[in-house]
Amino acid sequence: MSDISALAQNLAQEHASGKLLVMPTVWDTFSAKVAVEAGFESLTIGSHPVADSIGSADGEQMDFADYLAAVQRITSSVDVPVSADVESGYGLDPRELFERVAAAGAVGVNIEDVLHREGGRVRERQEHADYIHGVRQAADAAGIDFVINGRTDAVKLADKFADPLGEAIERIKLMEQAGARSVYPVALADADQVRQAVQSVGIPVNVTAHPVTAHAAGDLAALRELGVRRVSFGPLWQMWLAEVSGRQLGEWL
Repeated sequence: MSDISALAQNLAQEHASGKLLVMPTVWDTFSAKVAVEAGFESLTIGSHPVADSIGSADGEQMDFADYLAAVQRITSSVDVPVSADVESGYGLDPRELFERVAAAGAVGVNIEDVLHREGGRVRERQEHADYIHGVRQAADAAGIDFVINGRTDAVKLADKFADPLGEAIERIKLMEQAGARSVYPVALADADQVRQAVQSVGIPVNVTAHPVTAHAAGDLAALRELGVRRVSFGPLWQMWLAEVSGRQLGEWL
């Protein structure tokens, strides 16, 4: 657990540093080693690309034990902090979720507010914040400086809310109060939306970028100027590799 503690403290300090962190989203030991050898000092694991890599599907359709086995293979293959996407928590109690993820070697989690196992129900604002707080309490009790990235799909689910961006902002505020170390309002569409999200909280805001075409709000320099402090790739790196590989392999037909 000492190694986990040190890695967690490292990742927590990175989040508190004020600098912009780019955490490539990996799915197996190969992609993790590629990212580390390229110079990245922390990684995220994406549920979507992992599911694709093992022949399953996103939306908590993997067996959680199978997913954690993939997480453990990755964390065992690199010496940098790794955060794991656990979707909405796979129906687990917050304490059990923390304990199982930490046992697999991850020192952070991404937790979203869409409950795939309940037909896509969206947690209420406080309900989601309370779940995150439960994970925070479990980690604190274990003495692990765990990094929780609190995700909301409010902007993405625009038909469910009269003011999707406003709803997302209220949710990330509550998640910050609940103990999240970063927040992730997915599907921010432009620089103004990114700016509003960044200005509403005091912890890093995560955005998803494409490794080649970046984000709708701009490239790395533009995101840094907007105040973004965490960038991940979601499934986009894996999708881009598939596109490039398919095109190149097609030359051999």
